[in-house]
Amino acid sequence: MSDTNYGELTRNGLWTNNPALVQLLGLCPLLAVTGSVVNALGLGLATILVLVGSNLSVSLIRNAVTDAIKLPAFVMIIAAFTTCAELLMKAYTFELYQILGIFIPLIVTNCAILGRADAFACKNPVLPSLIDGLMMGLGFTLVLVLVGGIRELLGSGTLFADMHLLVGEMGRSWKLSIHSDYPGFLVAILPPGAFLVTGFLIALKNVIDSRAEQRRKARLAASDTPKSSRRVRTTGVID
Repeated sequence: MSDTNYGELTRNGLWTNNPALVQLLGLCPLLAVTGSVVNALGLGLATILVLVGSNLSVSLIRNAVTDAIKLPAFVMIIAAFTTCAELLMKAYTFELYQILGIFIPLIVTNCAILGRADAFACKNPVLPSLIDGLMMGLGFTLVLVLVGGIRELLGSGTLFADMHLLVGEMGRSWKLSIHSDYPGFLVAILPPGAFLVTGFLIALKNVIDSRAEQRRKARLAASDTPKSSRRVRTTGVID
């Protein structure tokens, strides 16, 4: 597909067709593990790995599988990359893996990943499929981190706490605290807080999109308005 618009793929993944805010896919891990930035980032990176790997593999075999075995083959590919992500986390970020628990293996059932494999990767060449998987994964991860940051800040009064679980000892100095005696806002780190924060983010995106559409229509209306006829002023009369 030589006419692939990579800019459009990027916009779709990050904003226009964001898996979490528009497609509303993968909400179970989004709501369950976003109590802090480190949890959200850990799950997001694992999801990116699986999305990119599965899109690449599905694109490579797209002409070799029939419709009868297509979905089982896709699930097996996604499961294989999920296992790779799980083993990597066990090896390098074991404490974070224990915190995330069952939600790492459950990446296999994330509808966003299977959806991209079936809707895009099985119909397009390797490079567009890679870009699509990367951008969709980044869009999902950005929402995860944003929800996790808001919930951590409101619930605990901190930001980037326990980052050493993901990036090593240097992450201990990344922790930010808004106040040493912050009492905490418990509902923010409980499941209802996840629903509230996600709902506000979806509403905010809808407002931004609506205003952008209004501005676009206003510009089109202004450009379609015929220019007023120019008046010719006479400066004198010659007999």
